[in-house]
Amino acid sequence: MDHTASTHIAPTSASIDAPLDELRLVEETGVAARIAHIAAPVLQGLGFRLVRVKLGAQHGTNVQIMAERPDGTMSIEDCESASQALSPVLDLEDPVSQEYRLEMSSPGIDRPLVRLSDFRRAIGHEARLELAVPTAGGRKRFRGMIADVEGAEIADAILLLDVNDPAPDDEKRVRLRLQDLDEAKLVLTDSLIRAALKAGKAALEEPADEDGAEAAIPQRGPGRFSARKANKPKRMMPDGVQASPKKPGGRAEAERRKPSLS
Repeated sequence: MDHTASTHIAPTSASIDAPLDELRLVEETGVAARIAHIAAPVLQGLGFRLVRVKLGAQHGTNVQIMAERPDGTMSIEDCESASQALSPVLDLEDPVSQEYRLEMSSPGIDRPLVRLSDFRRAIGHEARLELAVPTAGGRKRFRGMIADVEGAEIADAILLLDVNDPAPDDEKRVRLRLQDLDEAKLVLTDSLIRAALKAGKAALEEPADEDGAEAAIPQRGPGRFSARKANKPKRMMPDGVQASPKKPGGRAEAERRKPSLS
């Protein structure tokens, strides 16, 4: 198995309490949907949430699975353990008939927005999105600053977006129903990069209890989490800041090639 890595953490300063089983706004179709159906419960058992499954054809078939913890973080060790847990399950279920490369990764700094908590964390940042159902004005594609998210459930959630290019007679702020979402993604901006760097710096600080002693840091064990004293905090991955300049992508990754059947 080959591994590449970059640092990752949620790129916003907002603290959002998101449940592990929070539903996604958009889901895959076809083979990607079958992979997602297999991967989601395995990831959830490890304390991760599925973000997206995407198939590509660069250098052969590539299966990319994005995941994260409910707080938006994902370490390189998390990617590796998720990849190791998913590989035998995918080999058994065999949703992809031909040889493929499995890439387990964090969402990256310019991440897809797939849950209500993603949009709430992204308030104040620029996003690009497309609706499956056009608005009353016939528009489906938007780009602008996320101002707010109204509603607690997908069925009544409304995104307030300050669009970059409003029509001459339209308001700059539009209200979009998130249940009509087809795809959304953060735009890589200077402010987003600064927020990711700030969050990454905060994650590297030593946790301490009231007496100044280092606090116990949870560590993953077989089927559970256990606590231990750590000499230093676990490497967390500020979204999009590469650990090595030679590795593109702006996200944590772990790769595995499926053995050829020939």
